[in-house]
Amino acid sequence: MDPDRAHQLLAAERERIEREIAELGPEPAADRDEPDDRGSEDLYQQELDAGRAADLRDQLAAVERAEARLTEGTYGLSVESGEPIPDGRLEAVPTAERTVAEEERLAGG
Repeated sequence: MDPDRAHQLLAAERERIEREIAELGPEPAADRDEPDDRGSEDLYQQELDAGRAADLRDQLAAVERAEARLTEGTYGLSVESGEPIPDGRLEAVPTAERTVAEEERLAGG
């Protein structure tokens, strides 16, 4: 994949993730043991948001790893085998670290 295109894809992915993190707002206080008087629906939403925030942080870390591979000149190569990752996969998943076959094997499917 062309490095300029890879940079565009990763920048767009970073922007999307950072926007979603900002939309979640500040994380709820982790030191609160009991829910406040707003009830279980609020607690459920807080837990859902906390899970989403953790997922987004993982996605942002994947972007950072991909950006590092781009800088190193190894972007588009599997971190497992060194095999090229098809451009179509990178267009769909700019942070892809493995080929589809490697991901399926890793997932046990």
